[in-house]
Amino acid sequence: MALVRWEPARELSSLQSEMNRLFTSFFDTPAGNGAGGMQRWVPPMDLVETENDFVLKADLPGLDADDVTIEVEDRVLTVSGERTIEHEAKKEGYYRLERSSGRFRRSLTLPDGVDPAKIAASFDKGVLEIRVPKPEEAKPRKVRIGVDGAAAPAIEGSESS
Repeated sequence: MALVRWEPARELSSLQSEMNRLFTSFFDTPAGNGAGGMQRWVPPMDLVETENDFVLKADLPGLDADDVTIEVEDRVLTVSGERTIEHEAKKEGYYRLERSSGRFRRSLTLPDGVDPAKIAASFDKGVLEIRVPKPEEAKPRKVRIGVDGAAAPAIEGSESS
């Protein structure tokens, strides 16, 4: 009987690969009878945190700003739209379609305190950028200790400790 060394990192990597394969096959399957059998398109998105904002960037090649909808409801930011496939009628020959198309919808939960009125979006060269200003954090409140039974007034905290 041969002994095989157990390597937890390899097992986790294998599990992650299988989960990625499962999600990829689930989201890349045809939409069936709805939308004319179009596939679900999942555009790549990055979410970056800067000093003052959360910045979402989405690659949406072939779309215009009018093709995209951005909604905020109950702390959920939703970006949706549709990229249609461009067919070229040919009677002979072969051609191959590799560019994805179809409807997409991506949603992100925003942190508490975000003001939806301050969210800004821009669209340039097929890249959608959404800036979500970070909510103002409540400043700490310091309480002075009174001496000889006299209560001292509270003062507002500052950035320094």
